[in-house]
Amino acid sequence: MQRTVLTACVSLATVMQTLDTTIANVALPYMRGSLGASQDEINWVLTSYIVAAAIMTAPTGFLAGRYGRKALFVTAIGGFIVASMLCGTAQTISEIVIFRVLQGMFGAALVPLSQATLLDIYPVEQRGFAMALWTLGALIGPILGPTLGGWLTQNYSWRWVFYINVPIGMLAGFGLLSFLDDTERSREVKLDWLGFLAISIAIGAFQTMLDRGEEMDWFGSREIITEAVIAGLGLYIFLVQSYFADKPFLALALFKDMNFTIGITLYFIVGLILYANMALLAPYLQTLMNYPVSTAGLVMAPRGLGSMLAAIICGRFLRIVDARLLLTLGFIASAYVQYEMTGWTPDVSEWTVVTTGFIQGIGISCLSVPLTTVTFSTLLPSLRTEATGVYSLMRNLGSSIGISVTGALLVRNTQINHAILSANITPFNRLLQDGRMPRYWAPETAHGAALLNQEITRQASVISYRDDFVLMLILTLLSLPLVLLISPGIRPVRLSGTENRHKARGYAPGSAD
Repeated sequence: MQRTVLTACVSLATVMQTLDTTIANVALPYMRGSLGASQDEINWVLTSYIVAAAIMTAPTGFLAGRYGRKALFVTAIGGFIVASMLCGTAQTISEIVIFRVLQGMFGAALVPLSQATLLDIYPVEQRGFAMALWTLGALIGPILGPTLGGWLTQNYSWRWVFYINVPIGMLAGFGLLSFLDDTERSREVKLDWLGFLAISIAIGAFQTMLDRGEEMDWFGSREIITEAVIAGLGLYIFLVQSYFADKPFLALALFKDMNFTIGITLYFIVGLILYANMALLAPYLQTLMNYPVSTAGLVMAPRGLGSMLAAIICGRFLRIVDARLLLTLGFIASAYVQYEMTGWTPDVSEWTVVTTGFIQGIGISCLSVPLTTVTFSTLLPSLRTEATGVYSLMRNLGSSIGISVTGALLVRNTQINHAILSANITPFNRLLQDGRMPRYWAPETAHGAALLNQEITRQASVISYRDDFVLMLILTLLSLPLVLLISPGIRPVRLSGTENRHKARGYAPGSAD
């Protein structure tokens, strides 16, 4: 009974946190109008949350060791609820960005704590099933986010995409407060403040550079150059500190495990592909295909159905099937979807959007469920909480970078494609002379020229979206060979001489499960 309740509660916490990475996607046009924000400014509603979560994910291991997992879990949920209510009451773009940062900071610990809790309460032979349940929460949130966000925005207000967290959070928090056993607390656990500040500054500066690069003409701007230098220096200080410090911010022992290192690399790519695709698809459906917000959310819903079915099946199959086979199938399915989307036009049918989304949901779960299992299969229990924090950090970094890069490429390529297409609009173009051009596109009149320019921009956008889908297809195919480096076996790795040094920071290897 206790295990069942805890599983439900930690799954709710995971859903709540991951839901907010995409639930605002389809509501952005309404938020932009309500808050008086520009297109560049409104994107911060998405990236500010993800970056704040990425920065605050890594110290989860320290906070759990210092204050106990239960106290941290309940505090994080409470803070997330309050921040969500503040987001719903925001009146300016500055307010909502600040509140989204708070929301991301409190929500950062929810995913790694949920994952670590499930790994602890289930025996080794049931961890594939446990990770399938966790993956359902981690994937269903972002996949169903646009659907739920569209329905709430259409029927109530965009503010309800944040208010919806209140009942979910209260239910999860009450269950954890009642049934979760606290872990041992240790005052001896220390935080490497220099390492933490260095990596935080590096991530923040790098994300700011990506978000403002297109607006500021990239490295033609002193601001972008400054942000790039700060990001590079922060990363350099973090690496030096991690190598020489007696108690580094992240235990280097984690990265001696090949499964873990390859796993977080692939999870970074999964986060990039999933979130970038979702961020691109919502405006594609609404601006190019003229779908109402509710319809856009509805046709994206089958991703969640495909993900749920595949997660349950993969969780069962992991007991009898090599995890690398499932990962290969996941990459193939994801590559197929990206390939199909490279041929999309605004005339593509709803059925195509639905079936493509369903297959993508299957592919994402075929990647995430076995990947989550094998990434932690050879790690010692004493490293598990910190490892789950790093794992979630990589997903958040992948998603924030993916959204920023594909968004910047979309804007830049649209401008380039518009210039190329416009170059053909001349008095010497025979298509403009033989009557095959619609009369309302007549370039010799002001009204006709404006309508023609609007259509050129639309066509340029279609080509630019295709370019982004091609980029994600290439990235998916290039990631496939990494699967061969993964060991599917479940055998804890005994660490070498640095064990004694890590005992002092509370990461002494314990007995294997």
